[in-house]
Amino acid sequence: MKFSLGAIQYYWPKNTVIKFYDSVAASDIDIVYLGETVCSKRRELNLKDYLDIAFKLRESGKQVCLSTMTLLESPALLREMARYIDNGEFVIEANDIGAVQLAQERNLPFIAGPAINCYNQHTLKYLVNSGLKRWVMPVELSRDWLKTLLEQEVVRDIRSCFETEVFAFGHLPLAWSARCFTARSEDRQKDQCELCCINYPKGREVHSQDGKQVFVLNGIQTQSGQRYNLINDLPSMHRLVDIVRLSPEPEGTLDWLNRFRENIRGKHPVKLAAGDSNGYWNRLAGMLTVET
Repeated sequence: MKFSLGAIQYYWPKNTVIKFYDSVAASDIDIVYLGETVCSKRRELNLKDYLDIAFKLRESGKQVCLSTMTLLESPALLREMARYIDNGEFVIEANDIGAVQLAQERNLPFIAGPAINCYNQHTLKYLVNSGLKRWVMPVELSRDWLKTLLEQEVVRDIRSCFETEVFAFGHLPLAWSARCFTARSEDRQKDQCELCCINYPKGREVHSQDGKQVFVLNGIQTQSGQRYNLINDLPSMHRLVDIVRLSPEPEGTLDWLNRFRENIRGKHPVKLAAGDSNGYWNRLAGMLTVET
């Protein structure tokens, strides 16, 4: 089982991003995803910056992937996505079906990110035939669902053609919208947002009237209010999951990586914090926590 670090979901200053990936280079993470996947207005780093980071990470022994945008709203964004796909060095994580099409047209392998709606064996086979080499399971699905899918005859025949990756740590990306909810929460219009999401390095919390955190606003992306944490569910992933993904947080991400590695066989369980959950993996409501 390998561990990956997903693309940073939040809007961080350029110097913060560079320092973060300097520490990642010195870590024992296996795979790193780079790129802006949420909002095209976030331009602290451009493709050249990400490529510079990618080369440094590759020199330190990491496998590097470039992640594409999830919601494309203009021809300019399509052209920018094509530049990522045509980088010539690194495999891409497709977070939009348009990226899958462009990769297929260029006969390039790709990774299907969790935003790709792959919920059955027929879609998975279609993606494999299109060039899929790794598949990140949609975040709201369970271990039982994954096991059932991988046991389907059509999937057994192609199982050696792709790796399976599971989002296992971080606030879950649930939905994307043409509206920017962070800007709206500050009474700003989307076109005049002044990039206010940079003021929320881990998103902006949304609470219910009884004080319970229900969502995190991250620009046009809505995340789960609770942090998903499958550290104690790792033993149940054996023979099903090839790669376990952690999503970067402003603090402590690499410490959590070490804890995940220590508990890969379930011998060093961690008591989950009050704000953590693992419901989806255990076929329950996502906000619930199961002691395993």
